[in-house]
Amino acid sequence: MKKPTDYSFILAQLEAITDSEKDTIANLANASAVLYLNLPDINWAGFYLVRGNQLVLGPFQGKPACVRIDFGRGVCGTAAATDTTQLVADVHAFPGHIACDGASNSEIVVPVHHHGKLAAVLDIDSPVLNRFHEEDRTGLEACAALLENVCDWNL
Repeated sequence: MKKPTDYSFILAQLEAITDSEKDTIANLANASAVLYLNLPDINWAGFYLVRGNQLVLGPFQGKPACVRIDFGRGVCGTAAATDTTQLVADVHAFPGHIACDGASNSEIVVPVHHHGKLAAVLDIDSPVLNRFHEEDRTGLEACAALLENVCDWNL
């Protein structure tokens, strides 16, 4: 049986590394590292930043990734267009999935806001089918909320 992820530990790490630091890029870079190192069975963790009607690659951990994603395209673009978390058990069954890493089989994408407006998405991929669950949605939405409040978002 899979051991639940300790999101309280991850949140405590994020709070510690963002304490008194407002720089968005620095905080997102460290956040992607914390998530990559603490979430089991993942192969990519990072952020895409909103630029007009596109998402542009931001800080991440993992293999090189797609640089630009239009709103509405793939899992990240769908999360951006709908402003809702996307929890996808099998990315190969997701209409319009963008395969940056062919090893990815499941994905979760969480919107990140600044003053109520979409600023970025947090994207995490796994080579394991059905890797992400409601516990991950809740935990990662809490991580996104923390980052919303500590970053200056003036990019």
